[in-house]
Order: sequence, then C-alpha cells, then structure tokens
Amino acid sequence: MHALERIVSFVNGILWDYVLVIGLVGIGIFLSIMLGFPQIKKFGTAAKKVFGGIFNKEENKEGSMSSFQALATSIAAQIGTGNVAGVATAIASGGPGAVFWMWMSAIFGMATIFVEATLAQKYRETDVDGQLVGGPAYYIKNGLKSKGLATFFAIALIIALGFIGNMVQSNSIADAISRAFNIPNIAIGIAIAIIAGLIFIGGMSRIAKFAEMVVPVMAVIYILGTVTVLILFRSSIIPTLKSIIVGAFNPQAVLGGAVGIGIKQAVRYGVARGLFSNEAGMGSTPNSHAVADVEHPAEQGFSAMIAVFIDTILVCTATALVILVTGADKLGLAGVAVTQRGFGIAFGPIGERFLAICLTFFAFTTVIGWYYFGENNLRFLFKGKIAIRIYQVIVLIFIVLGSYQKVDLVWNVADMFNGIMVIPNLIALFLLYKESKNMLRDYDSQIAKGEKLYFNYEFEKQTNSRG
Repeated sequence: MHALERIVSFVNGILWDYVLVIGLVGIGIFLSIMLGFPQIKKFGTAAKKVFGGIFNKEENKEGSMSSFQALATSIAAQIGTGNVAGVATAIASGGPGAVFWMWMSAIFGMATIFVEATLAQKYRETDVDGQLVGGPAYYIKNGLKSKGLATFFAIALIIALGFIGNMVQSNSIADAISRAFNIPNIAIGIAIAIIAGLIFIGGMSRIAKFAEMVVPVMAVIYILGTVTVLILFRSSIIPTLKSIIVGAFNPQAVLGGAVGIGIKQAVRYGVARGLFSNEAGMGSTPNSHAVADVEHPAEQGFSAMIAVFIDTILVCTATALVILVTGADKLGLAGVAVTQRGFGIAFGPIGERFLAICLTFFAFTTVIGWYYFGENNLRFLFKGKIAIRIYQVIVLIFIVLGSYQKVDLVWNVADMFNGIMVIPNLIALFLLYKESKNMLRDYDSQIAKGEKLYFNYEFEKQTNSRG
C-alpha cells in the first residue's frame, strides 16, 4: 500500500504540478480568446436557454435525451464530492486562495466545455441498438482520424470515472452518513450499489429521467442551506472574500509563513479540485451533451457552459464560504468532515445530518452520471449487451469497495486517472477548435438572419463556402 501511495504521488506531481495545470488553464485561455469569450458574450443567451427550458416538456427523439435532460445528467456528474469534500481538500492543501483558482478554472473552462459539447454533437453516431452515442472518443476517432488515441481515451475514462471515480463518490457518501447516523460503511456501500444497479439496468431513458427529476431539487436545497449559514455568519463574509483574493497571490499573508503553503499549492489544488468538480476539459460531460436533441450544436454548447457555472461558481463557492466563515478549516479535520463540521457549527447535529443527506444525493447522482459516461465509452469499444452487463457488475463492486477505503489514497488515485484521461482530450480540443468556432459563427449567422436553426453534418462544406 505504501509503494502504491508513493507511485501515485509521483505521477500526480508530474501531471498536476506541471502538465495539466498548464494544459487546462492554457487551453481554456486559448479557446476563450480564439472563440471571442463566449462565456461572457453568450452568457445571457445561455442562461435564458437553460432556465427558460426547465419546464419545457417537449418529447425528444428515440435514443436521445432532451437538451435539459443532457444538461441535468451533466450536472449530476459534475455536482458531487468535488463540491463538498473536494473544496475542503483544496482549502486544506492550498489555503483560501485555492478557491480563487477554482473560479479561474471555471471561467476559462466554460469556453473549453463549449468546444467539447459542440464537437460531441457534430461527431456523434447511432449504435446498433439505435441509441445516440458520442463524446471525445468519437470526435478523436472521426475528427482526428485516430482510432488508437480514441481507444486509449475510452479505456482511461472507464477506469477513471466508472471504476475509480465511483469509489470516491461511494467513499464520501459512506463517510458522511457513518459520521451523521453511525451506520457501518460497508452497509452503506451495499445499499448504494443496490439502488444504483436498479437505475443502471433502465438504460439511458431511466438515467435521464432520474437526473431531470433529482438534480434541480438537490441543487436548490443545498444552495438554500448555505445561504442560511451565510446569513448567520454575515459579518465574516467580507473578511473571507478578502482572504480568498489575498491568499491566491500571497498565501503567507493569510496563513503565515510557517504553514508552508505557497502560490504553487494554491494554484495546483484549486485547479485540480476545480477540474474534478466541473470536469471542463476532462472529456466526461461531452458524453451526455452529445446525445441531446437540439436544433444546433451551439445550443448545447451554451447549456454546457451554464453547467460549469452552476457547479463551480455557485455550488463550490457556497461550500467554500460555509467552511471559511465558520472556521471549520482550522479544526484539523479532513475531506467531507470539514464541510460537515461547518454546517454543524452553524446548525448543530441537524446541520451535520443535512450535509450528509445533501452529499448522499450529490455523490449518488454523480455515480449515475459517471456510470453512463463509462457505458457510453464501453459502447465505443464493444458491441452488444454482454460487455455492458459485465461493466455494470464491476462498477457495483467498486462502489462497495470504495465505501471503506482510505480517503486520501482514493482521492489521489482518482486525480491520477483523471489526469491521464485529460491528455488525449486536450490534444483533440486544440486541433479541432476551429470547427467549434465555425459552428458558433454559423449559429450567430442564422440568428442574425432570423432563420430557423438547423444543422447538418456536411457542415464544413457550408462554412467553407461562406468563407
């Protein structure tokens, strides 16, 4: 076990201290500039589309999801332990300044995820069961013409999210519920696996309906809970915001030189936990955005941007403020226990149980989302339902195993596989971004002319002919 910890720590040091911090932030900045900052210019359009469509119950085509179902499935995967335990870990390791770098990863990541979603729409396919499938494996294969790199990505995603990632979710659920209700971790893991299995066997339709029903409710309830904490500790809000900004550039001014946290740690843990939370650039959520039934790919790109905003700017910030205004970060706790203690300081034992329940829903919906992303990539690798049944069983085993593993090791292994998965996706985004830029131009052109939105998959010929 100690040897494994050393190997994982070494790999993460290379990936997250150098390769991916530069790669993820760099691609986000690059795409923001090249696309003309759509996360700013199109934010109003995106918000109107997403929130205006919440109550739109139009039927989507067979084998697809509605745009809102795809968004809900994406958010289900994004809002998980990264928003609760991950934020606490970032603050513990990088100080309050890590929160600022989480914000930066989200703002630039909104451009990254726009490109991911639009490429996923363009290069999606219909499988032998008549179900839409898509995501980075498909735009790497069809856009970059590299079946080998696409296969590598698909395998990495299945391991990173379907297996190891779901161990993290199970681990945090079991830890929170065990602390709040004194239930054995293994019993919690088994219960999670049984409920998840019942949803898995229902396929895309059941997963989409589950996400559509649960995600909006859980997000609103959690935000209301954090707002109540902030009202109780309102005198600490301004000093806390100041500590976040100062800590981003001068951690010693907030924490003192003896703590040993510098700007490098603040950036590293802020970006790492920001990615684990909002998944921009990771290549995961395009698997759901690909199957959305929309008139034009840019529309789903806008929805994807809002998903990142909700996940990090709203939910992660809410968690960070609860931790910092209550002083829970100074009590020597780790992981979800920090956030849970913050709510406990505000509300007593009821607060800790509230957080345990919220985290259960957050992490469980992520289990469902990540399972679906893994299945989508399994369909890329194998045909037929036998492979899917085997995959389902393995995921359920990992869920049970994750419920009683060591917290730090599970998180670090998840970081390692997430990092490995990101690399081929970043290569594809850099080489194919012009196609997303053309799709955005095409969308703007149609809107300006008052045309009914449409998209066909001979798109490059259209854009080339328009100059």
